[in-house]
Amino acid sequence: MSLAVFEEVGLAYGKKTLMEGLNLRIGADDRIGLIGPNGSGKTSLLRLLAREQAPDYGTLRMARGARLGYLPQDLAIEGGKGLLEFVRASVPGREQLDGDVAACEAELAEAEAKARAGGGDAPEAQAELMEIAERLSELHERVTHYELHFTEHEAMRILTGLGFSQADKDRDLGELSGGWKMRAVLAALLFQKPDLLLLDEPTNHLDMPSVTWFSDFLKGYKHAFILICHDREFLNEQIRRIISFEPEGVRQYPGDYERYLEARAEEEIILENKAKNLAREREHTEKFINRFRAQANKARAVQSRVKALDKMEDVALFEKRKVMRFKFPATERTSAEPMRLLSVGKRYGERRVLDAVTLEVKRGEKIGIIGVNGAGKTTLLRMMAGEIPVSDGEIALGHNVKLGYYAQHHADSLRKDATIYEQVAELDEVGSMTRIRSILGAFLFSEDDVDKKIGVLSGGERARVALARLLVHPGTLLMMDEPTNHLDLASSEALAESLTTYDGTLVFVSHNRSFVRRLATRIWNVADGTVETYPGTLDEYMDSCRLKQEASSAQQASGATASGAAAGGPKRGTRAEEKERKRREAEARQARSQSKDLQGEVNRLEARIAALEAEQKQRSELLSDPQVYADAARSQELVRAYDAGKTELDKLNAAWEKAQTLLEAAGTQ
Repeated sequence: MSLAVFEEVGLAYGKKTLMEGLNLRIGADDRIGLIGPNGSGKTSLLRLLAREQAPDYGTLRMARGARLGYLPQDLAIEGGKGLLEFVRASVPGREQLDGDVAACEAELAEAEAKARAGGGDAPEAQAELMEIAERLSELHERVTHYELHFTEHEAMRILTGLGFSQADKDRDLGELSGGWKMRAVLAALLFQKPDLLLLDEPTNHLDMPSVTWFSDFLKGYKHAFILICHDREFLNEQIRRIISFEPEGVRQYPGDYERYLEARAEEEIILENKAKNLAREREHTEKFINRFRAQANKARAVQSRVKALDKMEDVALFEKRKVMRFKFPATERTSAEPMRLLSVGKRYGERRVLDAVTLEVKRGEKIGIIGVNGAGKTTLLRMMAGEIPVSDGEIALGHNVKLGYYAQHHADSLRKDATIYEQVAELDEVGSMTRIRSILGAFLFSEDDVDKKIGVLSGGERARVALARLLVHPGTLLMMDEPTNHLDLASSEALAESLTTYDGTLVFVSHNRSFVRRLATRIWNVADGTVETYPGTLDEYMDSCRLKQEASSAQQASGATASGAAAGGPKRGTRAEEKERKRREAEARQARSQSKDLQGEVNRLEARIAALEAEQKQRSELLSDPQVYADAARSQELVRAYDAGKTELDKLNAAWEKAQTLLEAAGTQ
């Protein structure tokens, strides 16, 4: 089954053609990665599918009844709704359905009252009651469908996976930052389970744990999706087909991104060999013609060769996509320790983000900062860059250290009325036009592009301008906050490659796993106001965390048996140690008892919820029978029982969530 079919679709912006004669089918189980440079047309293709844009020509047909979910890079959400309410109400038609049920029940009550007042036997009154009853039964069937397929449990599971806590479920959307609003919209889309999910850089505002959860969720997603993502690892985990915007047009390739690269390399070799063979054949033909042109006995053969030469095809050589390429200039030598943080703390009012953090930055290190959103990664980097002050402690710079700093808000704060050239040139004291144009050329801004106004650029293009400004004076200690956000995949890879050539010291925040793996020689994990430092790569750090977790689990499992070992076992410690051991054992017994009680409560609630849901389903089936409404008293009693059951289900679900949260906390302890 095809969800969407493009037939000879064309789209252009001004003189730039994005799609020309595009033919494309999207199946019900497609997992598509959309790649290409910024501005090539990836987002436009998603907007066409979402009906937010129309093609210039051609036809785009969508399957009847197919549900779409679209996550754009930029969105505006107003407050006024709680987080959980927003997610549950996002299912198309849910809010309207509740209103329709209430209105139909009121209409039925009014019709029953009129029928009783008129004796209730008039054919017109009975016909009206039956018509209203049929409508109400259909509405109840739809309500039952929603309640069975879109539960509060599933909504909270998705929200938790994306980093929200139980305490956030009633928070007004208006209180959330832009990144958390994006997560809320993503949660709503995943909850809706649309037939075709359109995701434009969904990992931009996710931290590493949320990216991992989201990756697992998508692996189990039963419907189709199209994904734009600059994280090579994430893309490879999800997709089975590539749609690529190439210089020669929109192309399609089976497999993941690695298979796409192999296919493009094979195409390049094939085209080059074909061009060489044709060139040799053309050369031999021309030699024959020139050699025997004047000989009458060869006239027929010469004429045949001339015709063959005219019919010979021209082979268009493989055209490689332009990717930004630049090298950092050599840096001056600095002290062995470019920066030291001494008992650094940061508070915002009563909220303490970082507390007594002491860290050393060694010359030549490439430090990757990771951690959940809100832990203080960006705050730490901004203090190190001198953009915000510390609340406690101090940050000391080493000898001859010059700071370079890149953050996404730098790209967003560029002057919209200035040109690309002006924004970069203003940082160059020498004022060499050749040097500035050379830097801009490395970032894919050439010829007339440099005169474009910042206001007309895409997010990715503005990010490239901010990076070009950084290259004018990169400094000896370079700090970068999410540098791959808004860059396309090829540009992210190119940036990582360029940073491997940087001989200064690099400290960066990123959730892009492939980017961190490529660069980091040390990991800083920010959590609970502190920073854990690990001298190694991301994979080594993750392996270390896994081994610690396994060792901790093994120690907890063996703790109880070790305390009751028979003679010949470990010797008892001092009285203080024995007292501490007994205290821990008592706490463990209490925790196990508490966990057992909580597990019993959870099991009891789940059993009651299952039973009540079965009762509600039975009531819904009865309410779906128009004959029930012939007995006004019985129908009213069923409606009241259904409403009471719904209220009780809400209370039981709330109690289950509370008990489950306590059980998880007890298990952690």
